Amino acid sequence: MLIKICGITNPRDADAAVAAGADVLGFVFRSGTPRALDPAASDWIREVTGVEKVGVFLDAPLQEVMRVRDLLALDWVQLHRNEPDSYLEVLGVKVIRRVPVAGGIDWNRVTALAERCLPLFDPGAGDGEAWAWEALEERPPGIRFGLAGGLTPENVSDAVKTARPYLVDVSSGVEASPGVKDHLKIRDFIAAALEAID
Repeated sequence: MLIKICGITNPRDADAAVAAGADVLGFVFRSGTPRALDPAASDWIREVTGVEKVGVFLDAPLQEVMRVRDLLALDWVQLHRNEPDSYLEVLGVKVIRRVPVAGGIDWNRVTALAERCLPLFDPGAGDGEAWAWEALEERPPGIRFGLAGGLTPENVSDAVKTARPYLVDVSSGVEASPGVKDHLKIRDFIAAALEAID
């Protein structure tokens, strides 16, 4: 299982997450949130090593997604809103695609997505909204997926044991304040997630 710490905004928090054992770091490229980064002022991301790096985009044009990915040497792209699936044909397999969970899960769509990218079940956009992970127990066999939404050091163990995700993704659940990580919470989150794996 992979552990993703999302909403990283500065080198200090990135270093702390890497030191704590994170597998993946997420960087948000969408203005209007406390976790947003300006690609032109984010060269430090290129210097982060020891993890996979993900650029998170919300309804950005495809050319902008590709430009930022290449500019900052990102390993993955995360499409987090209503981007067309045609983006996947251009971006390749290293894409995390948010799947909304309100109103139930369309397993046929998720199965199709899982052949092209990594579906991420997430009710919101980094707002810490929790949901009923038990819905994932009914999934078809063999599907890899990520789990996000309201995860914290206190509940990630239960989420992992219940849903058995390929990736867990946390942002606000390990923050001291919006956009600033709590390094102890990061360590506690990763430890709890790893302990929950059989």
